[in-house]
Amino acid sequence: MSDKPFLSLCMIVKDEEQVIRKCLKSVKDAVDEIIIVDTGSTDGTIDICEEFNAQVLP
Repeated sequence: MSDKPFLSLCMIVKDEEQVIRKCLKSVKDAVDEIIIVDTGSTDGTIDICEEFNAQVLP
């Protein structure tokens, strides 16, 4: 077992296409997993999150 702590990023989002890529890019190397709870986006938010291998929940 690793001594390194396990760090998760959890976000609740909706229609954040304009800023989500920059946000996830800034933390991708600092976290072990990304969990996104999407509350009904109608833009490309979910697709962008999936580019970062995020677990996207409805």
